Amino acid sequence: MNNYGELVEKIANYSKLEKNEIERRVEAKRAKLSGLVSKEGAAQIVAAELGINFDKEKLKISQLADGMKRANTIGKVLSISPVRSFNKNGREGKVVNLVIADDSSNARVVLWDTNHISLVENGSLIVGDVVEISNGNVRTGEIHLSTFSDIKKSKENIDNVVTQKNIIVKKLNEVKSGENIKTRAVIVQTFEPRYFEVCPECRKRVLEGECKIHGRVKGEKRALLNFIVDDGHETLRAVIFAEHINKLGLTNEEIFDMEKFHGKKIDLLGMERIFSGNIRTNQLYNTTEFNVDNVEEVNVQELIKELEAKA
Repeated sequence: MNNYGELVEKIANYSKLEKNEIERRVEAKRAKLSGLVSKEGAAQIVAAELGINFDKEKLKISQLADGMKRANTIGKVLSISPVRSFNKNGREGKVVNLVIADDSSNARVVLWDTNHISLVENGSLIVGDVVEISNGNVRTGEIHLSTFSDIKKSKENIDNVVTQKNIIVKKLNEVKSGENIKTRAVIVQTFEPRYFEVCPECRKRVLEGECKIHGRVKGEKRALLNFIVDDGHETLRAVIFAEHINKLGLTNEEIFDMEKFHGKKIDLLGMERIFSGNIRTNQLYNTTEFNVDNVEEVNVQELIKELEAKA
């Protein structure tokens, strides 16, 4: 059963109302909010209005919805990033990312609390462990853990975990931050590539020859390219990094030589492709962006079959 269906069923069971009544209230709530929330998010609001509290209930990862403030879940650790130090507005701190999965989906977990981070630093938390998360804050598809959250090892066994991204086919005017989507669209505008360097060890960005983790290093040159895509319903700013740019038909020479890029730039306009990636909120500009990590050519025969099936 999908996430929305499970939520409706749970709300119906707790409230003793019929499922179709819950669905009616969900649609009414979405209409009142001008469709700005997903069905899952609207279902959470309806549950709260009915006095139903899921705060202490452990949810599958696929059931987590953006905006949850006290999310509880269990998952197996698939990967752990290096601990990264930062200095923001004069405040120093550390952050580390995990990816956890269960048999329904997977998600990134961001640890901000020093006590949680120490579990990674001293080896108490490693890849393969099953962890129990409490009071997580879900935003843009990630689970953020603060001082008020908790993460600890669980004795539960989790098999058949979902390691691949859950990608859904969506129109650009329907996307929400945190979603992994696939869409067929046309490039209608391109911008000049931007260049930066990354550490050859940890792949983190290098500034003035300095990696925050490995000190002085000889950085490897990388590029990112911004462009605008249009799927016939909406336009959206997209960004594509590093080797993924080659999937647009650009060679490394054309990417890193600005003169050669300008000679190729015109070929990108009007290019129709199937783009896959993650929808995220640009915190600096408070805008929605499409982080593209795969580009596929449109299979005309498959497209004809899809259109015939809908006819």
